[in-house]
Amino acid sequence: MSRAELDPELLVCQARAGDVRARARLFSLVENGGLAAQNALAELAPLANHACVVGITGPPGAGKSTLLGRMAAELRRHGQTVAIFAIDPSSPLTGGAILGDRIRMQDLHGDPGVFVRSISTRGAVGGLARAVGDLVVTADALGYDVILVETVGAGQDETAIARVAPTVVLVEVPHLGDDVQAIKAGILEVTDIFVVNKADRGDADQAVAILRAMLSLGQRHDDWVPPIVKTSATTGDGVPRLLDAIRDHRAYLQREGRLEAWHRERARADLLAAVRDRLFAQAMARISSEQLDALVDEVASRRLDLASAVDRLIGEPGC
Repeated sequence: MSRAELDPELLVCQARAGDVRARARLFSLVENGGLAAQNALAELAPLANHACVVGITGPPGAGKSTLLGRMAAELRRHGQTVAIFAIDPSSPLTGGAILGDRIRMQDLHGDPGVFVRSISTRGAVGGLARAVGDLVVTADALGYDVILVETVGAGQDETAIARVAPTVVLVEVPHLGDDVQAIKAGILEVTDIFVVNKADRGDADQAVAILRAMLSLGQRHDDWVPPIVKTSATTGDGVPRLLDAIRDHRAYLQREGRLEAWHRERARADLLAAVRDRLFAQAMARISSEQLDALVDEVASRRLDLASAVDRLIGEPGC
């Protein structure tokens, strides 16, 4: 390992100075976790909370990755730097992932103002990877103006993105589902901006009407009225309007004090999650695999109830 990799503080310093390789190594360090990642994040955290963070979700085939590429190109035309984290599903058998989203954004790879990282879920649920929150903090601290996080896009329950990004964009396309399918989509409740992509294929107005009808049936926790933007990722049509809608929503959050409240709620959730992880690690460190197997056997054979097994696991040294 290089000296920078052994010294997270030096790596952070090099990355903040604009060293492209140091930035790539820093993101890998944070993604892999561990003590070095914790030390790096301790340096980075006080520098964050300045970037505009946007979550992009929606079903497979909606054109999210292509749209992300168009958004990044438009942002670069206005002089803004962009970090993109595209989450890809991993195999439940091997843990591997294709990481194909990066292929769809090849035009951005030669631009030093754009950082693109494909990330495997590594078994995490909710359409995200476990490390994505720390990666967002890292990109924020390194001075990226806009951070785009694309979820896996595997279904309708990817509401976890709302805990990573204060602005959530849902990408839909015409002909992808009927009215009943739209009603079932729980993601509607956390979406701030709706996009009907591939609008050049026809029936886009019908998709917009369906979304509007669904929105009229639900109730939000705030007074923001989610706009519906028609786009064509292949041509770039509608992308400037989408970016305007994102800026409008961020301005709304800041004006109403909701952005600060969102950061506070995120800090609470992150803290509790870290406490759970620490307690779990401590509990598992106190018991051998043989002792754990013995407890499992007792629970499986019904000789011991689950609550008593938990008490024995976390409450009695040496089990």
